Amino acid sequence: MRNILTVGLTTILGAGILWASGAADQQERTHGYGLGRPATDQEVQAWNIDVAPTGEGLPAGQGTAKQGAALFAARCATCHGPTGQEGPMDRLVGGAGTLASQQPIKTIGSYWPYATTLYDYVHRAMPFPAPQSLSPDEIYSVVAWLLYRNGIIAEDTVLDARSLPGISMPNRRGFFPDPRPDVPKP
Repeated sequence: MRNILTVGLTTILGAGILWASGAADQQERTHGYGLGRPATDQEVQAWNIDVAPTGEGLPAGQGTAKQGAALFAARCATCHGPTGQEGPMDRLVGGAGTLASQQPIKTIGSYWPYATTLYDYVHRAMPFPAPQSLSPDEIYSVVAWLLYRNGIIAEDTVLDARSLPGISMPNRRGFFPDPRPDVPKP
């Protein structure tokens, strides 16, 4: 009886391995797991929206704080308050000099190292109920208003793909490279 069970189990396992091997070969021929299809270049390009600290990826367009004030009031103030400090969501303005205190206030002006990251984030995720719905001009304008409200640029500064990477954020030197050898260096 024991030999019959052993032979039967071996046969079942062997058949399973052969089936899995055949299925794996089939999957290899049809894109890994056999699900979906390869993305087209156009589909991949639609997801390629990141903006580097150098400004690489910034689109054409421009905006000022004056233009951004009305847009912020209409599209952002519900979550961040009329001045960007009230909430109920994250505070965006203020907090200068608080990072070393017992109650640090991390805002765009006190914490963020790159102004270009602000463009990337607003484009990618804001306004919360309708991400990626703002035009490049609208995003540059909101970014200008937020930088102006944090005392980083003048109200009439024109932000665009050339001027935004040149803005020096107050906490730019507050970060240091990750010393782990397996982490890529910038």
